[in-house]
Amino acid sequence: MPVDHYENFPVASILLPKRLRPAVEAIYAFARSADDLADEGEATPEERLAALNAYEAALARIEQGATDHAPMFERLAQVMREYDMPARPLYDLLSAFKQDVVVSRYQTFDALLDYCARSANPVGFMMLHLYGEASEENVRDSDAICSALQLINFLQDVAIDLHKERIYIPLEDLNRFAVSPAALDNPSARPRWRALMRFEVDRARQLMLSGAPLALRLPGRIGFELRMVVQGGLRILDAIEAVEYDIFLHRPKLAKRDWIGIVWSSIRMKSRLKAALRTA
Repeated sequence: MPVDHYENFPVASILLPKRLRPAVEAIYAFARSADDLADEGEATPEERLAALNAYEAALARIEQGATDHAPMFERLAQVMREYDMPARPLYDLLSAFKQDVVVSRYQTFDALLDYCARSANPVGFMMLHLYGEASEENVRDSDAICSALQLINFLQDVAIDLHKERIYIPLEDLNRFAVSPAALDNPSARPRWRALMRFEVDRARQLMLSGAPLALRLPGRIGFELRMVVQGGLRILDAIEAVEYDIFLHRPKLAKRDWIGIVWSSIRMKSRLKAALRTA
């Protein structure tokens, strides 16, 4: 399946067991289409919220045992029944998408993490649930990885989000480094901007590393796929540093050559992670 902008989902990759692909695709179709309702097209905020409320109503009908669903929701209902999947992560995603409609700034890092807990962490939980690995310890580390991925995506897309009149860097951090929200892309602010971004990159990296042991605990394909996810996120942070944090002129993204390094880093992750944690 194509992945255009809902970037926190490992959609039917070659590492995903064939038996789980229909379930992952059904959940992804729900998440991506809901994300589109919040972000895409020319709808008014009221129309976007109404459409997302309709998704919530459809979820409620699934929970109530109704059977006459639209095709996308019927596939989702089948997954929820087959895997005894709770509805809460799906409601959390809708809550985050609705927040995107009405909130464009975050005063504190805690407020931003609360958003990540609903926009990204549910994906990790649902994947663990499908694999039967949703223990308390695993979910805790998964939350750290997913939130880190969301933060990395924000750092990667500051310029894109600014064009949408959104800022996902906490205002308290902008104030701390004397960077005006109205002048994020002003060249005169570059020295202060680099200091701010160095702080944000370091914090995202530490959060990612705190959850990374999950990728070493999980067995088989899910473990290796998660290692790839972790290494991909860390490589984006390296790329941001490589352009001296000027994501306005150079949006860091993974090229084909990066994936070779990601695979190699994933294979060597155990020894590299121990070294990284010692220096973090």
